[in-house]
Amino acid sequence: MTGETCPDVFELSDGNFAVIGTDRTEELDGLLPADAARADYERIVVITRETLLRAKRDIPEA
Repeated sequence: MTGETCPDVFELSDGNFAVIGTDRTEELDGLLPADAARADYERIVVITRETLLRAKRDIPEA
């Protein structure tokens, strides 16, 4: 509502979470660890550490 844009993590009505961040798929795709993979329809989105730590209090334990 403030007109500002920034990274964010929020809960959807179905209980899933959405992340707004910077799309860095092209840059990071080849750097994924061996045990990580993404589907063609998935993107690598980066948010700041501060954003995730602030969101932590709003994420339920179970």
